[in-house]
Order: sequence, then structure tokens, then C-alpha cells
Amino acid sequence: MIQQSPSLLNVAVVQAAPILFDREATTAKACRLTAEAAARGAQLILFPEAFIPCYPRGLGFGTVVGSRSTEGRRTFQAYWDGAVDVPGPATAAIGEAARLASAYVAVGVIERDRDFSRGTLYCTLLYFGPDGRLLGKHRKLKPTAAERLIWGEGDGSTLTVIPTPFGTVGGLICWENYMPLARMAMYAKGVEIYLAPTADARDTWQATLIHVALEGRCFVLGCNQFVTKAMYPADLPGIQDLAASPDILCRGGSAIVSPLGQVVAGPLYDTEGILFAALDLGEVPRSRFDFDAAGHYARPDVFRLIVNERAAPPVTRLSGNAEDSAETGAGATRPGGEPACH
Repeated sequence: MIQQSPSLLNVAVVQAAPILFDREATTAKACRLTAEAAARGAQLILFPEAFIPCYPRGLGFGTVVGSRSTEGRRTFQAYWDGAVDVPGPATAAIGEAARLASAYVAVGVIERDRDFSRGTLYCTLLYFGPDGRLLGKHRKLKPTAAERLIWGEGDGSTLTVIPTPFGTVGGLICWENYMPLARMAMYAKGVEIYLAPTADARDTWQATLIHVALEGRCFVLGCNQFVTKAMYPADLPGIQDLAASPDILCRGGSAIVSPLGQVVAGPLYDTEGILFAALDLGEVPRSRFDFDAAGHYARPDVFRLIVNERAAPPVTRLSGNAEDSAETGAGATRPGGEPACH
């Protein structure tokens, strides 16, 4: 049990596998793990990138340069079928779990775009408050390599931070954390608890988490999945792509790092589990005494960053003198639908 203290923030990083390609079962697992982490005192709970319904590691979706296969399209349909409407029943269930836990919860999902199409998916981080509200979302700005076959790109309107009583929470997903300007945009928003859900299980990812903590002078919560080949549905179209893959497809590597680069929990490898830590938020201003990337260590007379945070919808409707862009941003939203777990 974490020691409760008014000066400490108790956090939990959940390294777990989804029930792959099954939105409802994975949502129920997220709710159960939220309750488990809260029972041990967690006030902020982080789940991995693409937790609901999964990160489809090892699948090719029937694609080579110049052609796509019929079976690969069926793989994509299975992925789309398991994706999350925002808001929708899955977000309602997680919001209720956050409310029952009295905790902030951040969870990686694959989001279906229903504003402009019924086809595009986004790798999205959702933020829920202890009152159960969906507080905001961040869509991954740049999917990496073959991820671009299955996910669209987010825009600057979802460079989201969440003000909380214990500090400002925000972050980036996986290799977005290698984008210096994206990191600077987050530092300039005053992030103190930086979330870095990922699918990167390499040893070198640990250096990235430490670097972000030192550069941003913030706590960094890195969160990955632990996934084996046996967890995939046997009847999934394209499952033969995994024939030559190792039994462990993602070994994890979740960790928690302090603003001065000290690893305070993890890294956790080769198992599911939950990392816990009690963070002293006073470490943030103490660490910024000698370095503040968006403050006294910046040189705006030499370097300046312009960030476009306007939504970029593909369709703008003009009606009379009014312009309706049907934009969707990162503002507070109440989840809808019926809870999937209790």
C-alpha cells in the first residue's frame, strides 16, 4: 500500500496485455485494473499505448508497396470493429471506473473517426477525471513506419494538457517523444507529470524516458504492454504473419522517472504488473532551479517555436455568412453510452 500524504501524488503504471481485438473484454480488464490500482492508493493511473483493442504487432495487413490483399482488408476490418468511439460505451465504462476509483485515468485507445468518415483510425490517449468525465484526448501526430498504414495523423488541436490539483498532466505517445518540437510544445504548456505510453520495448527506450525527464524537469511515466503470440485470436485474418515471430512479442519496459532523471520504479520486463510510486511534486520546481526549457533556459531572442493548435478538418461548410468547420477539439466531453463493467 502506498503511503498517503498531502504532499505526494500516488501514481500507478499498468503494464498489461489487452484481450486482443476485443474492445468489450479489454475495457472490462481496464476497469478491473483501475480498481486494483486505486485499492492500493493510486490517484493517477496510466495504461499503455493502443491498449483498447490492441497494438497489432507483427501483422502486415496484407500490404506491400503497390498492392493490398483481400485478407489484409479483413484484418483491418477486425481492427476497426474493435476500435473505440469517443465518446461511446467504452469511454463511459472507463469514466465510471475512474469515478468509482476517485482517480485520474489515462488510457491508450484506437479511436474510430465518426466525425468525417467511417474508416480512419487514430492512436489516441484519453484522459478521465475522478468524477468520471472524459477530460480530453491526444491523437498521435505522426504514426511510425508501418503504423501509417492503419492510423491517421492527429493535428495540433489535441496537444492536450490536463490541470489537476496536484499539477499539470500531459504527454506524447511513443516515438512522438523523439520529436524535439513536440516535446517543447508540451514543456511550454507547463507539464509536470509527463505521460509516455509506448509500444517500444527496447533497452534504448529507457534512455529516452530519462532524457525527457531531465529535459522537461518533470516526472515521466512510461507505460508499455506485455504481449505474447499466444494471446492473438487463432481465427484472426492474417494470423499467419506471426508464424516466425518469437513467443514474447512485447516484453514491456514500463518505468517511472523523476525530474532529475532517477528511475524510481521499473523498468518492468517479461510480465504483466503494476508499478507504483509516490511522487513529491516539490521536486519539479526544485529541479527547474538550474534548468527550465520553456523558462529561464530558453532563448526566445534566438529560437522561437510556432505551434498551430487549430483543428484541421477535411471539410468546411459555408452557410450564408457563417462558417461551420465541424471541428473536434480536445475539450471536456461527457462520456455517453452504457457502462461495460461495474
